[in-house]
Amino acid sequence: MDLNLTKSEQQFRDDFRAWLKDNLPEEPIKPAGENDAGYWKHLRAWQNKLFQGGWAGVSWPKEFGGRGATPIEAALYLQELAACDAPESIGTIGEGLVGPTIMAQGSEEQKLFFLPRILNGADIWCQGFSEPNSGSDVASLSTRAVRDGDDFIVNGQKTWTSFANVADWCLLLVRTDTQAPKHKGISALLVDMKSEGVTVRPLRQLSGDSAFNEMFFTNVRVPASNLIGQLNNGWRITITALMNERANLGSGFYIQFKKTLDQLIRLMKEEKSNGKRLADDPINRQKIAQIYLELEIFKLTTNRALSKIAHNATPGPEGSILKIYWSEMNQRFVQAAMEILGDQSQLKDFDEGAWAYRYLRSRGNTIEAGTSEIQRNIVAQRVLGLPRSY
Repeated sequence: MDLNLTKSEQQFRDDFRAWLKDNLPEEPIKPAGENDAGYWKHLRAWQNKLFQGGWAGVSWPKEFGGRGATPIEAALYLQELAACDAPESIGTIGEGLVGPTIMAQGSEEQKLFFLPRILNGADIWCQGFSEPNSGSDVASLSTRAVRDGDDFIVNGQKTWTSFANVADWCLLLVRTDTQAPKHKGISALLVDMKSEGVTVRPLRQLSGDSAFNEMFFTNVRVPASNLIGQLNNGWRITITALMNERANLGSGFYIQFKKTLDQLIRLMKEEKSNGKRLADDPINRQKIAQIYLELEIFKLTTNRALSKIAHNATPGPEGSILKIYWSEMNQRFVQAAMEILGDQSQLKDFDEGAWAYRYLRSRGNTIEAGTSEIQRNIVAQRVLGLPRSY
């Protein structure tokens, strides 16, 4: 594994860094409330600005409007965005999951219509995978689609769906053959979220926000032309989508975690307990050292995974190792931070409530994008070659 950047990678990073310097919004883009339509309008405009500058979908092939960036360059791209606190990306699902799926499995008509709209910010996407009784066991889904002439009629429910409250389209998994084994008989549909019969309800989390939603489909008509891939072959699409999701999760996280650690250290130098700086407590210093070491391990593990992907463009089950590591590491991180900062860290008035929010939000890390239990099964079976347990 060579951790040094090549000349082309350095040039890619420097070019994007220079573009960001000239094009970042002068003021941070923050929502005024959960239903702030202006916030999402600004994010669409930012996505379109990236597109106009040639910085949208950087890892996509050039033939589909991307830059054909290598996995290392794509990671540098995410790191630079994180380093300068760029606005939230509305292309998380569209660029990272749906677009690659359409490129691999979609028809020419689907590619021509959907891919440009993902890149330019015209469409925001969500993914309809998890259900109330199937969670990370996606293959046990029960949402059904029945063919009726030129349409499919969809009935069912999805949950834990990011962006559903603002999404224009959904990559929806449905059961189209109830007699087939659970990993078969699944199909994937591209569903217009404005269709009659689609209902979205926000899910309130411990942290107080509603980043996830539940979706209800009641006799929703979806044109048969919106079937992606072959009928009853949706499990293949599911695996492709999930591998892309898990491979993309860690690339920008190191920078975010590192900035949070730096913020914690600054507070430790400013805040006191019993007349002494928090930074002077040897137990606190030991906790910071542990966080720092785990964060560096995360960076090296991410680089190793990127190095492997660079020689094999298809993401593999190794992405599950990263998912387990960063999600559990972040929970340990914020737990230690709360212990170091003391009772004041639980207050909304302390540091604008950032630490209380981080602590509560971190509880979902080991559930979203596949639970730790599911990820460990994947690592055991597909990385270590261990037999299934029954």
